[in-house]
Amino acid sequence: MHSRDSRRLVLQRLASLIAVPLFAPACSRSPEGDGRSSAPSSQGSAPAAAQGAPAAAQGAPAAAQGAPAAKVKLALNWVPEPEFGGFYAAREAGAFAKEGLEVEILGGGAGVPVVQMVAGGQVDFGLSGADEVLTARARGADVLPLFAVFQTSPQAIMTHESRGAKGIADILASGGTLAIEPGLPYAAYLKKKYGFSKVKVVPYDGGVARFVADKNFSQQCFITAEPIAAKRKGSDPAAFLVASEGFNPYVVVVITRAALWKENPERVRAFIRATREGWRTYLHDPKRANEVMAPLNTAMDAETFVAAAEAQRPLIETPETQEKGLGVMTRERWETLAKQLVDLGVLEKVPPIDDLLVAAR
Repeated sequence: MHSRDSRRLVLQRLASLIAVPLFAPACSRSPEGDGRSSAPSSQGSAPAAAQGAPAAAQGAPAAAQGAPAAKVKLALNWVPEPEFGGFYAAREAGAFAKEGLEVEILGGGAGVPVVQMVAGGQVDFGLSGADEVLTARARGADVLPLFAVFQTSPQAIMTHESRGAKGIADILASGGTLAIEPGLPYAAYLKKKYGFSKVKVVPYDGGVARFVADKNFSQQCFITAEPIAAKRKGSDPAAFLVASEGFNPYVVVVITRAALWKENPERVRAFIRATREGWRTYLHDPKRANEVMAPLNTAMDAETFVAAAEAQRPLIETPETQEKGLGVMTRERWETLAKQLVDLGVLEKVPPIDDLLVAAR
């Protein structure tokens, strides 16, 4: 839910923070974008066969003209958990099968090169962060964004409620220690906006133990993860979204390669229709999808699955998605992000946004 080219926004994930030793940062996400860390993961990359596809869903006939279902692969950029719930729901509830698709979901982990896998044709669809899509295209990867699950980025800064901070500006002005990966775009954005001169910046280790033990300790986090973990350990977390400061890239963005869009646009559209239906299902009732994901991510207990699913709901379902549909992406949001990345020195220039969104219309 990544280091910046080690690269940007996923978490080690909640129950890992609560129940077992940590192996990867919880709030920063993988070298692939989305803020995950490049640290090794205890989950690794779950094999496709282990992704729990029920026989009925996998073997369901195609909806169109009785033709066999088209087999496609979806690469996650982290291990199965609520941020991917809609994709499992689409499979479990038959939304993919209804669109004539047999979808193999490949679990991810730290260092799994999802963008390269999509661009190279090893998988048909993958999940990434909006900033990673822009930087990948700037390097020549011919990938296209299709659907944005998280309308509001879950990246946040967490401090102790007892410190009385009203926002990130207060945290950065009040001293103490801040655990953050300074190379991430959102960290660079905050540093440029407020400066880090009044806080002691230390490496982010992916856990909450230091936070729980030190009232003057703040850290990066995903608002759907570490605050829940810290609270369950008896601490008093208060988390503030980076999005509220003006840096709000789409997260869990479905991407495909341009060649697939050109060769078979209807298959791409069918995947997105089913994905949208799957997310409607998951937001309404995550229970079945959570049950399928649980044995694929044993570090996260059932209570944590429920808590994370509930915490992420307002970041996925917004007034805009209620009006325009889940997964909506706007030209303005992409252009704003591109300009911010240019300002931060991540991109040399703003790419043609209309070309980027050709498959998302």
